[in-house]
Amino acid sequence: MTCAYNKHWRAMLAVNATVMLGVVLHKITLPPYIPYIHLLVDYHHGFIKRALVGAIVGLFTAKVPVWLVFAIGGGVWLITLALYLKLFRRTFGFDRAQLPLFVFTAGSPFVFKNFLFTLGHFDIYGCLGVIILLLVPASSLCYVLLATLISAVLVLIHHIHLLMYVPTIVAIVVLRCYLARPIARLDLAVGASALLGLGILFLAAQFLGTMPLPEVDFVSYLQTRMADPSRTELLQFAYVWYQPLSKEVQDTWARMPSNLLGVPVYALLLWLHAPLWSYYRDLVGALEERRHRQIVIAALIFISLAYVVMFAMVFDYSRWISSWVVCMVMMLHAVKTLPATKPIAPIDPDDRRTTILGWIVAAVPRVGIIRPF
Repeated sequence: MTCAYNKHWRAMLAVNATVMLGVVLHKITLPPYIPYIHLLVDYHHGFIKRALVGAIVGLFTAKVPVWLVFAIGGGVWLITLALYLKLFRRTFGFDRAQLPLFVFTAGSPFVFKNFLFTLGHFDIYGCLGVIILLLVPASSLCYVLLATLISAVLVLIHHIHLLMYVPTIVAIVVLRCYLARPIARLDLAVGASALLGLGILFLAAQFLGTMPLPEVDFVSYLQTRMADPSRTELLQFAYVWYQPLSKEVQDTWARMPSNLLGVPVYALLLWLHAPLWSYYRDLVGALEERRHRQIVIAALIFISLAYVVMFAMVFDYSRWISSWVVCMVMMLHAVKTLPATKPIAPIDPDDRRTTILGWIVAAVPRVGIIRPF
């Protein structure tokens, strides 16, 4: 029986690979509106929010072809997947007993499949940064400085990362660095300075990084960077660089009634991951120190509250719920490294209900960007 069920889980991995191929083939047929503009915007007119990726691209090419969106996005996706495979092997191993956990994490429609559908968007950079921090040693203050550098880069890529992935980075620094050794005053001073610096950088990007020239001139400049300036339809979302926070919040709440219709779908998708959440609960419950359990629970609440704030500000709900699940998966790896009172049994590969849920999770292609699917 066990051998038969192991064949099921290996087949699920094959289904995931097939679905991913289908998602990427579909994605490259769609016009990359916002991702393409991100490759065009740079610091030519001064400090501008969401301009770091475009500035780096500008160092290598004066004219940006549309295919570069998919080339860069695909390359980052492959690097992120490769590093996650390395992380999963280190944390859990790739024996047969861990196949269900791998299906419910890497094979989830919230994670790598959705990153393929959002190819060219900035979400995956946060996931990549977190994976790097989970892979490198965390034995000194250099780890805090590295985490600060990664967080600053993420904020410069898009300031919403302060809510989307920086809270997870902070939580991982606490779990891997501050809980692993006695805390000195210097540790607290460096951590507090890092948080203050990131807060200032965010405020600068949000309120001082506005475009200093009229929109028509901005669009004209973007055309000078396009490999094909005639494709002006790709610049229709240039107004985003002029939209104040108040307008973003207003638009989000105007769309709230229709966006809330997707809540049952998100709830169903999360329920399909029930074996993962049960394993998560057992892992946290088995932590050796009560203080560790309290800190982990507080960190998960802290990360979730940041997403609640983001949900009230920007309406790309499908992306946000997907990134929240990614953050939960990353935290799972951090929690697994903490001392435990007993080993936790892997997700049961022979359980019929778990197998059915695994098949459904493997078959769901992605979650989406704004609304489910």
